[in-house]
Amino acid sequence: MMSHAAYVLSSYAVAVATVAGLVLWVVGDGRARQRELKALEAAGIRRRSVEATGGEST
Repeated sequence: MMSHAAYVLSSYAVAVATVAGLVLWVVGDGRARQRELKALEAAGIRRRSVEATGGEST
């Protein structure tokens, strides 16, 4: 019975570590993209989505 419990607990540990790693990766990547956007906007490059929120101009 103990070998089964060790297997289950180690499986849960691997799953938790994987999910935590993915969360950290996504958060870190999101922060990196935000820094890139700020650098581009500081250089004068604007996003097209900002123009779309102001309405269409014809």
